[in-house]
Amino acid sequence: MGGSGSRLSKELLVEYQDLTFLTKQEILLAHRRFCELLPQEHRSVEESLQARVSLEQILSLPELKANPFKERICRVFSTSPTRDSLSFEDFLDLLSVFSDTATPDIKSHYAFRIFDFDDDGTLNREDLSQLVNCLTGEGEDTRLSASEMKQLIDNILEESDIDRDGTINLSEFQHVISRSPDFASSFKIVL
Repeated sequence: MGGSGSRLSKELLVEYQDLTFLTKQEILLAHRRFCELLPQEHRSVEESLQARVSLEQILSLPELKANPFKERICRVFSTSPTRDSLSFEDFLDLLSVFSDTATPDIKSHYAFRIFDFDDDGTLNREDLSQLVNCLTGEGEDTRLSASEMKQLIDNILEESDIDRDGTINLSEFQHVISRSPDFASSFKIVL
């Protein structure tokens, strides 16, 4: 990747800096990492900006591999109609939200979308159950019993469901997150 056609233009770098929370160096590193996922013959800047990388390839990145929400993260940031691939700009958006410089508001908005497994705009009991299973693991030795899961979800809703409608909406979620001082620093991915 040393030729003149292998680096992002200054104009494009400035545009990406304006649209993301990433520095020039972070954008260049993101582009390099994205291109590494492409076949050798499709790594020119022009082709890399048009290419889409499959979820399987993105999920193979060490930075995502251990994240229990890796598939949801990729699906939330994918602009593909089938949500099964990421463009370079999708990848940049993902890295921007998970950067140290993204605002807590942006981070909590995307965390909510990631945890909203059924994409209905609320966190219901099923979303919360899936969230807990992602965090505790799906194995028999780590999985909560039905009564433990019900009790935990009841406690979560008791604490978070301000309007008592049985779900957590975005503003309720953001209210809870605002009381968690380490949320923003733990909601990150570093290349």
